[in-house]
Amino acid sequence: MCARPRQPFGITVVLLAGAVMAAGCTALPHQRVRAPARVTARPGPHAGIRAESTLPGYPGWRITHPGHGGAIEGYADRASALPGSPVRLFVSTTAASFRVRALRFGWYGGTLACLVWTSPAIPGRRQPLGRVLAHGMAVAPWQPSLTLPTTGWPPGSYLIRLDASSGAQRYVPLVIRSPSVAGRVVLVQPTASFQAYNPWGGYDLYSGPDGSYATRARVVSFDRPYASEDGAGSFFQEEQPLVSYAERLGLPLAYVTSIDLDLNPHVLDGARAVVSEAHDEYWSPAMRAAVTRARDQGVNVAFFGANAIYRKIRFESSRLGRDRIEVNYKDPLEDPLYGRDDARVTGNWPDPPDADPESSLTGQAYGCFSAPAPMVVTNAQGWIWAGGGAHRGMTLPGLVGVEFDTVNLSEPTPRPIELFARSPENCYGQAVESNVTYYVARSRAGVFDSGTESWICALPAIGLATGCPPQAQRPPVPRVIEAATRNILQAFSRGPAGRAYPARDFLTSQLYP
Repeated sequence: MCARPRQPFGITVVLLAGAVMAAGCTALPHQRVRAPARVTARPGPHAGIRAESTLPGYPGWRITHPGHGGAIEGYADRASALPGSPVRLFVSTTAASFRVRALRFGWYGGTLACLVWTSPAIPGRRQPLGRVLAHGMAVAPWQPSLTLPTTGWPPGSYLIRLDASSGAQRYVPLVIRSPSVAGRVVLVQPTASFQAYNPWGGYDLYSGPDGSYATRARVVSFDRPYASEDGAGSFFQEEQPLVSYAERLGLPLAYVTSIDLDLNPHVLDGARAVVSEAHDEYWSPAMRAAVTRARDQGVNVAFFGANAIYRKIRFESSRLGRDRIEVNYKDPLEDPLYGRDDARVTGNWPDPPDADPESSLTGQAYGCFSAPAPMVVTNAQGWIWAGGGAHRGMTLPGLVGVEFDTVNLSEPTPRPIELFARSPENCYGQAVESNVTYYVARSRAGVFDSGTESWICALPAIGLATGCPPQAQRPPVPRVIEAATRNILQAFSRGPAGRAYPARDFLTSQLYP
């Protein structure tokens, strides 16, 4: 596997043959595995997640030598792709060559990832420095380095790992999208939120190079690497724990990104449930319409984070395709569409000029950013707590925060709405309550909102998640939250949850103090 001759500027290396698999995972039919690699047969395309999760994992998925100072980094030309669709990678490296490993994340016996594909050595080259365009939009104007052959790759959440010959490593996130979501629980990668917090090139939607809010970007581009989590964006913090746990349960799963919700209004048609995995803050009108439409057709909806559907965005096209640019001015008065097309003006969903509070879909309003606090179980007879040993008044340390939601009846709130936890919090000196809620739509779809950013921190496969309070992994928190997550996902996978679990309104039920 020697390095190929250096390619001329701008030539794409298309890898369709000659790639190899790592021990424990299967080669594609046209590939040959070089001895002494041991290979196990991958289940057929209809075998499902339960069979996929029985495959041996790849313990070497972690990055051990992060690439700093531009040693190696890259991005893909799309956030998701159907199996068999080519995906171009744009890689810049100071090394003479690099290899690419496609890592699919799931359970895999607790190893959490499987190595699906490995490239031969690819000639390396240092690409031009990033550029900053109008409105603080940083881009990496690079030439493609190779094209990934995704034929035979099972749908799922992937990290593409770049391994430079110098030893430097970085990730690139990619979702292999499910061709059909019919009868499945759809896991939605919060890609728009990943990008909003991406400071690569000195700018994200919160600050500029000087660290101030005033110099923040108003527009961010997907045509650049991720700076956080060694290139993974917010994958470990906001997605991987729930993905791994859902696969461990053997549920019928499907995978899309938040961008797919914007591009295809019918992407959720026929699904049993749709899952917002964690801190899913940035939503376009089309994204929200797609999930609302699904709910109204009987598709269950679960929000396993807080602060969902808070920032209102719109997407625009870049040179690489549709929905590669994300716009959020935060201050609507700065948006050039203000007063001309108020429905598309960016800011916060609950605020003018076209206010539509998130609570009409999630059941709760964004509460506050605060210090972690204990979750307090009320309504311990509620169905989500079954089997976890929860009791009324039980406290689950560290599980509320740092952002949390609250029921605010002054904003649109579906009724009846059931409260499973009512936790005292502090919002800049004012007492406020954090809630865990469930309501049933007219379609009988159930809608769950965990009301806290830290819910997934208590799951058993937290991988490399950072920012989680250590209390979330201490007994009895994992036992209680794992049971509740299992109950919700399994109930939602069976169809409209309101048929089996009607909501009992917290203002009329005797279950609440």
